[in-house]
Formats: sequence, structure tokens, C-alpha cells
Amino acid sequence: MLDEKDCDLLRHLQRDARLTNTELARRLNLSPPGLQKRLRKLEEAGVIEGYFTKVNREAVGFDMLCFVQVTLVRHEPEAVANFKTAVQAMPELLECHHITGEYDYLLKIVVRNRKRLEQFILETLTPVPGMDKIRTSLVLSEIKETAVLPL
Repeated sequence: MLDEKDCDLLRHLQRDARLTNTELARRLNLSPPGLQKRLRKLEEAGVIEGYFTKVNREAVGFDMLCFVQVTLVRHEPEAVANFKTAVQAMPELLECHHITGEYDYLLKIVVRNRKRLEQFILETLTPVPGMDKIRTSLVLSEIKETAVLPL
């Protein structure tokens, strides 16, 4: 169970994971060893899964963000396991969610251009065993995008 200090710590880290431990301790009114203990506890409990740098996709040449809805022919354990293994090897794939509704999975992918999108769909995604339907939507603009949880 998280206490208010843990929630404050997580709020600060979500906004800026580059804050030094000294600065975090100061902002939370904790000693540096007390802060370290909390961080270690949150990491060991799996609350903090890692630290990363958010890169602007367009600044590094990934102009297209797409959502791809996928349906499998069969939902047998082996077919599902094969699909999960296949998507793990796709570097263009940012997220994969098992969903309810008309489609089985929602994929969030990023590619440099239309040609690369076509290659991804025809040469990477379509050949996955058990694939049935694929529906692709191109993102025209991003209205809100965040990884910050409302703690």
C-alpha cells in the first residue's frame, strides 16, 4: 500500500525522472537515506518499473503514428502464444493490448513513412501465423499523450 509520501515521490518522478536524489529528498522533506529506502521499496515491489527518456518521434524521423486492430483466426492457446511471441520481435510496435470487441488486439506502431507502413503490414504483420483481419488507422494529430498516472 502506498502512503502519501510514496505518491508524492511518484508524482515528482513521473514529471521529471532526472531529479537528483538530493533534490527529491529536499522536495519531499526526507533524508537522502530515507528517500533511497523508499525508492528501493517501490522498485522491489514493482511499482517503479524503470526509468527512461521520452524521445520526440518526429524529431528522429518517425513521421507516422498508427493504430492497428488485429483479429486472429483462432483463439487457441498456441495461436495466441505465437502471436504474442511474434509481436515481441517487432521494433515498430510501441504497445500491444488484448482488447474486447470486434478485434482481438490493438497495436500502436510508429514508422517513418507510408512505404515503411506498407512494408510493416504486408511483410511483418500479415505473415504472422493465425492472422485474420487487420485494420489500420493513421493518427492525424496527437491531442493528449502522457505516461503520467493520476496519483
